[in-house]
Amino acid sequence: MAQENKTIRVQLVRSPIGCNRWHRATIRGLGLRKLGSVRELEDTPAVRGMINRVDYLVRIV
Repeated sequence: MAQENKTIRVQLVRSPIGCNRWHRATIRGLGLRKLGSVRELEDTPAVRGMINRVDYLVRIV
């Protein structure tokens, strides 16, 4: 019986221009480039922590 990997969809809703450079790096680490871009990521504690750090820039869809 294979275990199903849970995923989470994240969308960039605010521009990281003018933000802390570590927050910009976190956005890039999540794979988000352009405003409105969406990525489907594996739901792990590390990814959750990255999303929590930049929660004012992203939205979970």
